[in-house]
Amino acid sequence: MLRTPAPDALLEPVTVGPDEFEDTAAEFARSVQIVSRLPDQLSTGAKAVGFQVGENHRVEPSLSRGDRYERTYELRAAAGEDVHGEANFVTRFSPGSVLDAGCGTGRVGRELHRRGVDVVGVDLDAEMLETARARCPTASWIEGDISAIRLGRTFDIVLMAGNVINFVIPEFRRQALENLVHHLRPAGLLINGHSIRPEGCPPALFATWAEAAGLEPVERWSTWDQDAFADNSDYALTVHRLRA
Repeated sequence: MLRTPAPDALLEPVTVGPDEFEDTAAEFARSVQIVSRLPDQLSTGAKAVGFQVGENHRVEPSLSRGDRYERTYELRAAAGEDVHGEANFVTRFSPGSVLDAGCGTGRVGRELHRRGVDVVGVDLDAEMLETARARCPTASWIEGDISAIRLGRTFDIVLMAGNVINFVIPEFRRQALENLVHHLRPAGLLINGHSIRPEGCPPALFATWAEAAGLEPVERWSTWDQDAFADNSDYALTVHRLRA
């Protein structure tokens, strides 16, 4: 952890010109690495040292892991990119309520909440949830295991975005899916998107588990922008409906 200097030993901010760093998430990560190499002899009790990245983006080395994650999306949005592909996809189905399973910082759930959806987010990572609560205190953010938690209510949509199923320990992946199905209202939708990679959850296996849990396939895509799925796709986005 970075320790700040004593009041009589403050360091001057370092200014980095816009031509040295591109305004990208990769360069932001590089700036964080620079901050982490500041001498650890610095004592507590004063303001953290700041870096100027480009002309308009001030980066504090005291950012939490959740805020650093959010910062990459803020930079992309500032560059004109639509970073709400997942929320755009979900709102096609006009849900009144969404369980954001494995919500992390609540990036997707917060946008859905902003659009008027009743959102509950669940994640095991307390630090990421701190960011979610700080940025959207009016939604519900719960620390818990998606393979075991019972919320006592059902939702129009259960959303597993951002490689959630791949992050679950392999032997608990099926259990996580089955537990989340218990949180669907009749005819509710389970939306799952994850990268296809050797150590990840095979899409065919996920489909088998989904069918056994009482789900029927509705849609399959390779991106949140609804690009067609092909044999060589590296991402699987599926929509399943709970059978009546």
